[in-house]
Amino acid sequence: MQPAAVITGAASGIGRELARCAARDGAIVVLVDRSQDGLTEVATELGKTGTQAHTVLLDLVGKNAGDRLECALAERGLVCDILVNSAGFGVFGSATQADRQQQLELLDVNIRALTELTLRFVPGMVARKHGRILNVGSITGHVPGPHMAAYHASKAYVRSFTAALAVELKGTGVSATCLAPGIVVSPFFLRTGFNKTRLARLMPRSTAREVATDGWRALQKGQAAVTPGLWNRLIIAACRLAPHALLLRLIATLQQPN
Repeated sequence: MQPAAVITGAASGIGRELARCAARDGAIVVLVDRSQDGLTEVATELGKTGTQAHTVLLDLVGKNAGDRLECALAERGLVCDILVNSAGFGVFGSATQADRQQQLELLDVNIRALTELTLRFVPGMVARKHGRILNVGSITGHVPGPHMAAYHASKAYVRSFTAALAVELKGTGVSATCLAPGIVVSPFFLRTGFNKTRLARLMPRSTAREVATDGWRALQKGQAAVTPGLWNRLIIAACRLAPHALLLRLIATLQQPN
């Protein structure tokens, strides 16, 4: 069985850029996404560089997604040596007015699937005494977010879960890293509608390539957490120092749907 880098959300944005990082390091790459066109495009691109790239068309909302992914790896003679949980999405708007099913599916992808895949593959990594996990969070995980309540809460979970896991894995040869970017110019950013808020206009922006490069470097070093960009780190520090009630009122105002 050959070790591989398994990357969810690999068809676009940060996931696509992380797949490129893995390919540059010579890894066998398993691209996981629900977009067939996007998967084909990325696999073709990586294949031209000599990378062995496999595609798995998979919607992580499905409860049997983990089983299907594990079977896909076994059929190809691969084991998950690097797991990148990059798949995720946001729902913008008041929790009471936004689509309920979409918010529940957000939790399925951002929390349940991320946790399920981590718990599925980390025991094998520990047994082999080698492995890396990269969970893509967000600076939104540091504060509740009116008008994106479920999304902020999901990223707080990713942050907490990964931090605890990183401590548990010390000395095993396996590491867990939380990548927490700010605003990233990507299809995800444009889809949510958040890009039209005053907060989005005020926040600094990064490219998916910049964020992925920092995240991949942190993964290789076994860091527990990384937040790309000095301004984003300063924003997190300010959120920690600001009175909680004042901070929530400010976010509610600036993140108000137009």
